[in-house]
Amino acid sequence: MLTVVALKALVIWFGILVLAVANGVLRESVLAPAFGTPAALVLSGLLLSALIIGVAYFSLPWLHISRPLVLCIVGLGWFVLTLVFEFSFGLWQGNSLSELLEAYTFKGGNIWPVVLAATALAPYIAAKLRGWV
Repeated sequence: MLTVVALKALVIWFGILVLAVANGVLRESVLAPAFGTPAALVLSGLLLSALIIGVAYFSLPWLHISRPLVLCIVGLGWFVLTLVFEFSFGLWQGNSLSELLEAYTFKGGNIWPVVLAATALAPYIAAKLRGWV
């Protein structure tokens, strides 16, 4: 049972990854030119957080979990996968570790830590919204 949940959660995370990439394209091509980088980062972060919670909300019936501990484990898994992807991809692109860590400082409108918190809490928040916990 746990393996099935883990595989389903991984599939859902890949969907979140696709949405995150699309969100980045939207931010750079539409939001930043229209509103400037700081506002675009805030809008993009809020949008991505909402999308992640929305994905969690709509995917919970497929995951078929409602126990708070399992919801938290799934959220933590998504959080870890996101960090691993973010740092691996950033380092592969030639960014330094200090450049990557700058996203965690809230400088210039970057609210990446809020997005990470939303990612970690999304399954639990979605279950609360559904009245499951």
